[in-house]
Amino acid sequence: MTLDDLRVFVAVCEAGSLSAVARDLGCTQSAVSQRVKRLEREAGSGLLERRPRGVAPTQAGRILHRAAADGIGGLDLALHRLADLRAGDGGTVRVTTGATTVRHFMSEAVVAFRAHHPQVNLEFRTESSSRRCFEVVADGSSELAWITIGPPVPGIEQHPVVRLPWVLAVRADDPLAGRERIEPEELAGIRHIRLPENSTSRMRLDDHLSHREAGPVPPPSTTSVADWDTALLLAELGVGHAVVPQLPGLHASVHPALRLVPIAALPPLATGWAVRRWETLSPAAVAFAETVTACLGGDAMTEKTVPVGLGGEAERGKTATAGPGGGEAGSVRP
Repeated sequence: MTLDDLRVFVAVCEAGSLSAVARDLGCTQSAVSQRVKRLEREAGSGLLERRPRGVAPTQAGRILHRAAADGIGGLDLALHRLADLRAGDGGTVRVTTGATTVRHFMSEAVVAFRAHHPQVNLEFRTESSSRRCFEVVADGSSELAWITIGPPVPGIEQHPVVRLPWVLAVRADDPLAGRERIEPEELAGIRHIRLPENSTSRMRLDDHLSHREAGPVPPPSTTSVADWDTALLLAELGVGHAVVPQLPGLHASVHPALRLVPIAALPPLATGWAVRRWETLSPAAVAFAETVTACLGGDAMTEKTVPVGLGGEAERGKTATAGPGGGEAGSVRP
């Protein structure tokens, strides 16, 4: 049994196909099959079963797959760390984010971190969902991932950094633009711009609304988006109304015709870090994560006032922040 055998086996389990893995590796399907058979001989049990379309792990295969995937992810992370030590250039921090994470959550921190750690390489990788962020952290491709905090994920720690209040984004000339606040029950009458069905923030929002006395609101919509920034833009254009978190670094100059009305009755949305194990992060990764936390409000549980109204509205609304040692995103994508 070799490490390469286990890598191939994990890849087959996740792809559900011997031929697909062979194509990815640039080898024959027979070579992939031989590696799996070698593992089966050593395990003394069949690890894969053929299906009408591809293959799937047996019960024994699922046990080995879980153990091997976890072990390989940790080993790959260690190999990255060793390569950084050999390079002697201060190391590399690998961060996975959503499309707009750096702009809204990390722009100030990146500048501050670079000033204090000029020799450390920063590598940012963009993924389209919190699920993909978890996967790249689990396989060791990234040490840190910025996510919307969601349900527990085996083998992954989630550390909240900032909790974002929900707001209703409307065009400045909309009848709702002058409101000081809006109640969740009133959302039933809006022209709603929906977040993606499988996004963590969409699930959180729907869960909050469905447990209220008025029942599940808002109703289905004919407009949907893939990220919060697009929802804000469409709301500013008057296409509809968007229920989104109040994002740090959102300036009136970017959306001059937009107004954000607080929905104070909804619990805030938590965003923060996903890691394999906080105590095994490299010193550079810890320093970067702590810099982001400090720039977003401090390294202890505090309350920070953030501007909720844009384009001349008064500042109102609160965001609670927590250091990386907390409990319960991602990514900036919803």
